[in-house]
Amino acid sequence: MFGLFKKKSEKEKLQAQYESLLKEAHKLSTTNRKMSDQKAYEAEEVMKKLEKLT
Repeated sequence: MFGLFKKKSEKEKLQAQYESLLKEAHKLSTTNRKMSDQKAYEAEEVMKKLEKLT
């Protein structure tokens, strides 16, 4: 209950963004390969940022 208004840390935000980009890349892989590859690349860039934080 007390964690209700707790803000997400930078690491948690990047992790959520990474997962979102991977899901979108997977979804696009059946229809538009070029966009899927772009989303996968963006997800990889987010992962690099995440690794720098840890």
